[in-house]
Amino acid sequence: MSSETQEEQRTGAEHLGRDVTLYVLARFGLVAVIAVVLILVKVPLLVALAVGIVAGLPIGLLAFRGLNARVTAGLAVRNEKRARERAKLRAQLRGEDPEEPRE
Repeated sequence: MSSETQEEQRTGAEHLGRDVTLYVLARFGLVAVIAVVLILVKVPLLVALAVGIVAGLPIGLLAFRGLNARVTAGLAVRNEKRARERAKLRAQLRGEDPEEPRE
């Protein structure tokens, strides 16, 4: 891996909490906007919320594609790091040197 790719991965992992929070708030905001528009045209509240949720999910995937990609990349980096740490711990528990590749 190049240092540029490692830097991008580290940055993605560092901002994972922020990115997840922004993504969740954006999705909730989209559902709220759809529900408010439906309420303004005299649709009952529960129906407006239900339609907002059902319509907001696929629209949110399309509208917030970049943010979704950042969250997914950050999660992948975090999961990769956890897998390496887990493998290292298992090697230590077996009594092996965690730096040596296992054959």
